[in-house]
Amino acid sequence: MTDTGEGAGQSAGRGTGLLWAPLAHRSFRSLAAGRLLVYFANAMAPVALAFAVLDTTGSTTDLGLVVGARSLANVALLLVGGVVADRVRRTLVLQGSALAAAGVQAAIAASVLLSATSIPLLMLLSVLNGALAALSLPASVALTPQTVPPELIRPANAVLRMGTNLGAIAGASLAGVVAAVLGPGWGLACNAVAFCGAAVCFLGVRVPRAAGKSAPGERVRPLRELREGWREFTARRWVWLVVLQFMVVNAVVAGGVQVLGPDIADDTFGRGLWGAVLAAQMAGALAGGVLAARSRVRRALLLGVALTAVEAVPLVVLAQAPYALLVGIAMFANGLALEQFAVAWDVSLQENVPHDRLARVYAYDALGSFVALPLGEMAAGPLARRLGTGPTLVGGAALVAVVTAAALCSRQIRTLTTGRAPAAAGGPRAAGTAGIPGAPEAGETPRMAEATSR
Repeated sequence: MTDTGEGAGQSAGRGTGLLWAPLAHRSFRSLAAGRLLVYFANAMAPVALAFAVLDTTGSTTDLGLVVGARSLANVALLLVGGVVADRVRRTLVLQGSALAAAGVQAAIAASVLLSATSIPLLMLLSVLNGALAALSLPASVALTPQTVPPELIRPANAVLRMGTNLGAIAGASLAGVVAAVLGPGWGLACNAVAFCGAAVCFLGVRVPRAAGKSAPGERVRPLRELREGWREFTARRWVWLVVLQFMVVNAVVAGGVQVLGPDIADDTFGRGLWGAVLAAQMAGALAGGVLAARSRVRRALLLGVALTAVEAVPLVVLAQAPYALLVGIAMFANGLALEQFAVAWDVSLQENVPHDRLARVYAYDALGSFVALPLGEMAAGPLARRLGTGPTLVGGAALVAVVTAAALCSRQIRTLTTGRAPAAAGGPRAAGTAGIPGAPEAGETPRMAEATSR
């Protein structure tokens, strides 16, 4: 659905270029601005928090516990977030979670600035942050198709990701500098301000009540809602295979980059340049977003899944040649490659999942992709002490390459095409043949008839 009274947006887009056409829609602009600020804050947070923990105890194990606590809470509540986003107005979910996140970040900043922090306190506040992120993530992504016409879904996703990458570039860059010059507490204070700004932006998102939202007085049955989402999630082999791939990839990268990376930076090129290295990844993602928006590759998911192997490159460089310039180049290439996957994935889901079930599918997607994050984050420090930092990172890189190759063995991933009209709310799953979304692979039994193609 699109904003009421904005029918001129498409024609305006022809004059300014298809890439920027979604910005003609007021609700989309507000959503994009809010997400930019959220990603700005979320890019600063792990950098500032990592150095806050290292300043407190100097232990990578403690750092893994703090970031792992956030991931555990995030994973535990993702399904709840999916149900809420499909049954409560998504704009309200985004506004409330942003304001609450601002309060949590302010509490963390105060504890650090007042030298009253401790690892148990940081773990508790990280748990609250993870819970809020779990509520907002499905709503944020599922809201996108409601703010632009169907023909603008691909450029809308690309523009959103370009905006969030810009926010992440600024956040990561500023976090390293602030942590080095003023201390990590002030970086966390900036997070709180950014989340407040995001809540204000989300007030400008106006979309009609979507089909599937609970009417006043209607009874919501969470277990039934989750079962419907599960049927949607498991109806296509290509969906859960990619999620399994990222279950491993995300765990490896989180442990290697977010836990071992700051420790390596502290011992080599310094905190300020570590922020610049992370910003290089976001700069690569920004360039990748431009390429993805202009791309007309029909088998975009195949390309994106294959390029996931580039995640291994920064791990190898950190292990073998931890120089800021080389790591920055590797991270830039990593961001450029992964953005091709990210846009292809979002478009593939949005074109094939009914919008009244989309948030729940995203919740299962995020749950599977993130469930192993705490394991990767908490295991990185002990593994590095036992095996050595270099071998741990190289082993992780090899694991990324193996699971990517395994995902590419799926015929559905290799043949899925994009460019379809989005699925209608609650629409029936269309039968298909090989290479068309909805087609079972050889030996695969089609699932329940009401499950729609992704």
